[in-house]
Amino acid sequence: MSSTQIKQRSNTVKLDGETVTFTEGETIYEVAKRQRKDIPTLCYDSRLKPFGSCRLCVVDLEGSRNPVASCTTLVTPGMVVSTSSERVEKYRKILLEMVASENHGHLDVDPLRGYAAHELSVLVDRYQSRTERFEGEHSGVSNQDDDNPFILRDYDLCISCYRCVRVCAEQEGDHAINIINRGFDSQISTEFNGILKDSACTFCGQCVQTCPTGALADKKAIRSAHLEEEIDKTRSICPYCGVGCSVDLLTKGDKLVGIQPAMDGPANKGALCVKGQFAFDFVQHPDRLTTPLVRGQDGCLHPVSWDQALDRAAAGFRNVVQEHGRHSVYGVASGRAPSEAAYLMQKFIRAGFGTNYIDNCSRA
Repeated sequence: MSSTQIKQRSNTVKLDGETVTFTEGETIYEVAKRQRKDIPTLCYDSRLKPFGSCRLCVVDLEGSRNPVASCTTLVTPGMVVSTSSERVEKYRKILLEMVASENHGHLDVDPLRGYAAHELSVLVDRYQSRTERFEGEHSGVSNQDDDNPFILRDYDLCISCYRCVRVCAEQEGDHAINIINRGFDSQISTEFNGILKDSACTFCGQCVQTCPTGALADKKAIRSAHLEEEIDKTRSICPYCGVGCSVDLLTKGDKLVGIQPAMDGPANKGALCVKGQFAFDFVQHPDRLTTPLVRGQDGCLHPVSWDQALDRAAAGFRNVVQEHGRHSVYGVASGRAPSEAAYLMQKFIRAGFGTNYIDNCSRA
């Protein structure tokens, strides 16, 4: 037997009675997830370093007196792990009852608040933990004075999982928010407890999309929470720059109500900038033109048909090229146009005029 075969054989673990292989450096949670084991979490985000604060992901480990957090425990050869023993399931139910006790009556939040905003309510229902036996004083204090237009800071719903703090630091490198005080008085806050506009926050919305309770919410999206239509998600590509971030467009009926980053987007992996996340009001703005306008002999703009407008534009291009040459035409695409329109714009300039005089207003 080769050394490679010996190593592969030794890198095995018993998971719920089944022998599975693992790669050195993997955690129990990662191995279990690959085996499609449904281990609940609240503080876990695959993009972040394991934190182990919520303790929902605990599993029984043979030889260990107490359950261990699967997200922070590295797998070693010969481990025997149970992911859903009776003891572990009871532990999770009680823990969820304690977590929910701080948010009792506010567990069911609108999904427009954020990508992960429903995680706590789903788990509480799964473990039938909507009880009041641990109900007591609430620790969260909402910041109603923060008048920024993008992020709602509803800390009455906060469970101190610190995913928002960690994603701001580890993914964005902004360190705009952090934890103040200790114990029951712990609170998510900006430096000197100010408002987000006065902090290092870039309003990327990452904190909103990772929050599992809706304590941080998309202000612009929840303006449409009153609409009765179901939320539809449509995968698209953000047009604002050349990175190609994948986004999910949230619509109710024919209205665009919000944008969420695609967590499986190959270019962005759940990240967006402030424009990609929040700059969509122009789509349904009342001042947006809905018909072509052509300037008449009186110097004023008049509504015309698309055929008339295109004929006028084509004649104008022909006249300019004949008089000044093809290099006199320069195209600037709009960052607010769809990606398909940006493609047609560069095709129009490069193929139509034979130049590379094309740019985009949001390229920088």
